[in-house]
Amino acid sequence: MPLNRKELVRQQNPKIECYDPDSFLSVGNGNFAYTVDCTGLQTILHEREGKTPLCTMSTWGMHCYPGKEVPHYKQLKLKQYQAGGRTVGYMSDSKGQEALFNDLRVNPHRFNLAHIGLHSPQGIAAEEISAVSQELDLYQGVIGSTFIFHTERVQVTTFCDPHQDQLGFSISSPLFRTKQLALKLSFPYASHLISGADYTKADAHQSRVDALSPTTCTLVHSMDATTYSLGCASEEPFSLEAVGNHTYLLYPNEETLTLCIRFSEGGKTEQPTRYAQSLEATRSHWASFWEEGGFIDVSQSSDSRAQELQRRMLLSRYLLAIQCSGNTPPPETGLTCNSWYGKFHLEMHLLHAAHFCLFGQSSLFERSLAYYLSILPSAIERARQQGYRGARWPKMTDASGNDSPSSIGTLLIWQQPHPVFYASLLDKTKPDSPLLAAWKPIIEETLTFMADYVLWDEQRKVYVLGPPVIPVQENHDAETTLNPSFELSYFRWAFAEGIRLFRKLGGEPEQDWEEVENHLAPLPVGQGRYLAQEHCPDTYGTYAYDHPSLLFNLSLLGMQGIDTALMEASLEGVMKHWKLEELWGWDFPLMAMCAARLGKPELAIDLLLADSPKNTYTPNGHNAQLPKADLPLYLPGNGALLLALALMAGGWEDSLGNAPGFPKEGWVVRSEGLKKFW
Repeated sequence: MPLNRKELVRQQNPKIECYDPDSFLSVGNGNFAYTVDCTGLQTILHEREGKTPLCTMSTWGMHCYPGKEVPHYKQLKLKQYQAGGRTVGYMSDSKGQEALFNDLRVNPHRFNLAHIGLHSPQGIAAEEISAVSQELDLYQGVIGSTFIFHTERVQVTTFCDPHQDQLGFSISSPLFRTKQLALKLSFPYASHLISGADYTKADAHQSRVDALSPTTCTLVHSMDATTYSLGCASEEPFSLEAVGNHTYLLYPNEETLTLCIRFSEGGKTEQPTRYAQSLEATRSHWASFWEEGGFIDVSQSSDSRAQELQRRMLLSRYLLAIQCSGNTPPPETGLTCNSWYGKFHLEMHLLHAAHFCLFGQSSLFERSLAYYLSILPSAIERARQQGYRGARWPKMTDASGNDSPSSIGTLLIWQQPHPVFYASLLDKTKPDSPLLAAWKPIIEETLTFMADYVLWDEQRKVYVLGPPVIPVQENHDAETTLNPSFELSYFRWAFAEGIRLFRKLGGEPEQDWEEVENHLAPLPVGQGRYLAQEHCPDTYGTYAYDHPSLLFNLSLLGMQGIDTALMEASLEGVMKHWKLEELWGWDFPLMAMCAARLGKPELAIDLLLADSPKNTYTPNGHNAQLPKADLPLYLPGNGALLLALALMAGGWEDSLGNAPGFPKEGWVVRSEGLKKFW
């Protein structure tokens, strides 16, 4: 009998009964998102350290501070490293050039497009709001909110159009008639900080009314080289009042204000779709999202943790759809707020979005993959400047493909094979994808760089990785790290898979690709366990913290080149010696994948639901990285959870039976439409 997906999804609807920054809800479409408080709007803007701010963000909403629009990379002094017989310069040392180093990291930054909330002449404080009843209908993508303010009831409906950067609102209250309530639109200046907003620089930007009628208005906001517009279309007449330079109040003539607000990049102004049409499109989109593709249900399990796992799973699917399915790779906090200035980290793209393919929704991943084609020329130029052939993919970047200076990030390499991973996922889950045919130059330039990047060890007659290199486990020194375990496995896997795909696409692999694949160094081993890297005999002692990436070879790549006994001993060593309380949100699911593949489903579940600070999931489904104040949410954790669940429920090549990654005792796992992992 087919799963009743609608019922199962709605069982996990978040329900909020008070003002709580850990419970802020969002609506979005992958390229645009809007986060609300318990009023269904952005009404109470009091920011608290370690809590989620209220933002309106988009994939295109990026800004540079004045004079920083042109990145002056040529002025940056590179730190020179010896890599075999060549000298390679990296943007890794800020000494003596701190201002320039910081400018190149901070610019461009994502910013808060606008605050849209309720206004009262006396102000609105959290303690003045009572009888809150708020619910996000996951199946329809609509937030409904009711509350009491000044003894009167206020009712709000909030949603985001699935196809354009447009919000829909229906707000009803008797307070509108007496002008004790209005809808407030405020434009802050941009900030690279977590809120993306700076209200202290009123003279540094300009806001104006570009058009006004009884039921429509267009507002234009300009700051430095950035301009965009906001178009409002209401079903009821309203009056518009400007307050100061950057705030506008909308007063409806009746008790209800039903309107859509559309954001447009640049100087163009696009008119909003009508409210009823947009609401219907939203409901239809989300019903299709849940009904199409894969689905997992563990709600009939007797294990006491099953309901929490079900909650995390379904909320994560919603959050990643609205935050991580856009036209570019997502930042680590998505379009909710800023982390790392709103830039995105390409090594995390896999964790944000690869699960879409295994859930039978590859099209949601494909949207952002065209980005790699757009930045291929800059990746080739980066490799050339460093003295390599091929294309070297950046780490911390933006739409331009420029890398950001960092003492760690510029020396990472584990994002390099990702394009092969993505092509393999598409080949497995959507082989007719037109993107695959266009991916041939991506595979070619990716592997060409990798073959030139490895170093030949004449004494051992093998190719090695590093130095200099910093692995996934970032606590290793770049100049002494040799053959990091995950990266070595990933290179070997990517050469084998990349060669297969390149041939399938009609190409003839370069001779040195196979030469490197066949002569890569073996994985480093010590005392019967895998080591983090060859120069780290104390892997399970001094270095037993940060990402235990020596396990991720098996988690993400399968059994190729893995000794089962060594990996079992390594997993046991990590569980015994690692500082598990310091692990990040995505570490636990990847460790669970390793355990599942080793036939340890009980441990896999224990890891998925481990009681650890950075494995905290707040009421809205976000993975808070406690005690880090700058990461009240962390979407790679949600994405890794879904990747692990797809593997554990849907299986992998050569796995047997239903849900091979789940224990048989206490768990009832029903699934539909999942794609097997390799």
